[in-house]
Amino acid sequence: MIPRRSLSCLWFVLGLLYSASLVSGGDIVHHDDSLPERPGCNNNFVLVKVPTRVDGKEKEEFVGVGARFGPTLESKEKHATLIKLAIADPADCCTTPKYKLTGEVILVHRGNCSFTTKTKVAEAAGASAILIINNSTDLFKMVCEKGENVLDINIPVVMLPIDAGRSLEETVHSNSVVTLQLYSPKRPAVDVAEVFLWLMAVGTILCASYWSAWTAREEAIEQDKLLKDGSDELLQVSTASSRGVVEITVISAILFVVVASCFLIMLYKLMSFWFIEVLVVLFCIGGVEGLQTCLVALLSCLGWFRRFGESYAKVPLLGAVSYLTLAVCPFCIVSAVIWAVYRQYPFAWIGQDILGISLIITVLQIVRVPNLKVGVVLLSCGFMYDIFWVFVSKWWFRESVMIVVARGDKSGEDGIPMLLKIPRMFDPWGGYSIIGFGDIILPGLLVTFALRYDWLANKRLKSGYFLGTMSAYGLGLLITYIALNLMDGHGQPALLYIVPFILGTLIVLGHKRGDLKTLWTTGEPERPCPHIRLQPQS
Repeated sequence: MIPRRSLSCLWFVLGLLYSASLVSGGDIVHHDDSLPERPGCNNNFVLVKVPTRVDGKEKEEFVGVGARFGPTLESKEKHATLIKLAIADPADCCTTPKYKLTGEVILVHRGNCSFTTKTKVAEAAGASAILIINNSTDLFKMVCEKGENVLDINIPVVMLPIDAGRSLEETVHSNSVVTLQLYSPKRPAVDVAEVFLWLMAVGTILCASYWSAWTAREEAIEQDKLLKDGSDELLQVSTASSRGVVEITVISAILFVVVASCFLIMLYKLMSFWFIEVLVVLFCIGGVEGLQTCLVALLSCLGWFRRFGESYAKVPLLGAVSYLTLAVCPFCIVSAVIWAVYRQYPFAWIGQDILGISLIITVLQIVRVPNLKVGVVLLSCGFMYDIFWVFVSKWWFRESVMIVVARGDKSGEDGIPMLLKIPRMFDPWGGYSIIGFGDIILPGLLVTFALRYDWLANKRLKSGYFLGTMSAYGLGLLITYIALNLMDGHGQPALLYIVPFILGTLIVLGHKRGDLKTLWTTGEPERPCPHIRLQPQS
């Protein structure tokens, strides 16, 4: 059995891995329900691209956010008009500018009057659009005033962060001619990244399931062999068969979600650049262990490497370690270090996904659901956990805690590393499609349980439970991505869609085939006890 200390460490790691469980495609369109929609003030909050030219040469491209009011912007750059930029005087544009405009885009500062007042003054002065500089690096949602029931604003309104506004002001004040375009590209209905991410999640569970089932069958064969032979090692069977395996109980399933919630709150409250660095170190340690375990298991299947996998050397503080593990370990450490150093580069997602998948497979190999009862409790708790921290937490924290943690807001990073991600390939806004480790690990525990049961019961693929649960997971994750696109890219709790499919499929099939009681209680089919040869007493 695994020592109590190791078990505590495992719950620590699992809680940290599951703390950010989310499927996301990037927040592009934002909705605001604080004020009701009304004529002239019913736009969605869309991100706006602002490419600039200085004296005819292409320069920086800034990103702003459109207002609740005003006309909608062009979606393609080729249709967007190139317009000259002018600085407002007075800077807040709360009163009529000192000079007449002839169709320029006017750059104004936030404050002293409402957004709609600034826009009406700019439009009356002859501006073709208005850029409002925020007083911070964030983008603020510009809404209408409560008393304005009907608005007639005919020029686009875009807010820029303070750093972008200052850069444009400095360029204009240097007597350079600045021209720019305003357009808001639309995201594709389906991005290829989501397809590959779906395949990665399903493939990870497939690999982990077959590895776990193969291990369970080998343990069962060895146990039957020892029972049949009446070996002296009979008393050590349970210890040998369960070596390196942790079985979840009902209490630990509930505790698991409680620990994950505590970690999520800690991540939310302590989110910073240095805290992300700590998470990177922890992820690298787990990734090294996972990659090493997977590589050793894979290479041990090859005849030439098998000898090294079965030969051991004594290592201080670690005990007996196989020569194959010693040979693979440096490669795993170097891989994790390279990822950590270059994780800000565009190609770093490959290393993160390799380490993450290896870690997930290893966890699904070590941690096991013993029966359907525990699986129902675990996934039900995960179901409520996802819904609470993605949706309900907005009422208490004024923002979705899960989404904030997954994106790594206020940390200066691109999010926490406990995610699988792929860059959005045909999205004009770029970014990544992501899925949290928890959305793979928790459903994966029940899928691997189903395949272990099928193999121990000698069930064929069609008559077993693995095909149904694996298909249910794939379908649930697919519906998650459909919901993600229907919600304009807002992060979705994948377990909200996955859990009903998996539990419903396994319970219905078990009841229909008469195995529900066995699945619910023991989780293993009854096997005939082999004849035990009694040894004569001396």
